[in-house]
Amino acid sequence: MADKPYFTDVEFMICLCGRLLEDNKSAFIGYGMPQIAAIMAQHLYTPNLCQVYEYGAIGPECATPFKRNMMADARNSYRAVCWTTMNPLMWCAQGGYIDYGILGAAQVDPWGSINSTFIGGTYRRPKIRFVGSGGGNEVGSFCWKTIYLMNHEKRRFVDKCDFVTTPGYLGGPGEREKAGLPADTGPFQIITSKAVFDFDSPDKRMRLIATREGLSVDDVLAETGIEVHVADKVETLEPPREKELQYLREVVDPDRVVIGRVK
Repeated sequence: MADKPYFTDVEFMICLCGRLLEDNKSAFIGYGMPQIAAIMAQHLYTPNLCQVYEYGAIGPECATPFKRNMMADARNSYRAVCWTTMNPLMWCAQGGYIDYGILGAAQVDPWGSINSTFIGGTYRRPKIRFVGSGGGNEVGSFCWKTIYLMNHEKRRFVDKCDFVTTPGYLGGPGEREKAGLPADTGPFQIITSKAVFDFDSPDKRMRLIATREGLSVDDVLAETGIEVHVADKVETLEPPREKELQYLREVVDPDRVVIGRVK
């Protein structure tokens, strides 16, 4: 029998994302898991990471612990370099000044377009309505590298999103540029609770590059509802480190609002 995990799926994704960010770079941060990943990264690995938020904060050191609905309040903007408005932030993204975008997703298609708006029905009469877009379209349209965080469920991987909140590679190489988006931007990696995918393939279709410890490539593909490429060498993902879990559980989210509890 496999050992019982000592971390949650959310903690797993947050830790992977936090390690992926680089120091002395800027990152456009979405709410929830992306925000906690950025807070952890800045404390443990990237002290000079410049977080930016769609409501206008640039370079904050977000106060902890994380609280629900703290986006856009003074805690979220603690020690910010400046606090502007949405328009200047979107201009920064359009001007190529933001390196990373980090977003959550409800659906993803093979070329990395995501849906965080609604599922089922129509836009005006959906079966399920989510919180998107917010700044989700602009983040994925203009940041140089966009990272997605998503629970790994077969139903989330679809050939066509019910609604495209954030554009990916739109069917292949050159399609983003045809749509008027800047060259060399787009989805970078998808971090799920079971694996990591990138888009480093000639046709810009999703590619499996790493799996969670204890899962095989076949295990992951069986839970992925679309056809994807598989890297020649698929790595095994490192689980959360002790210092990461300690910081997440004791400092950032002691109430387990986002990270949850091990069952």
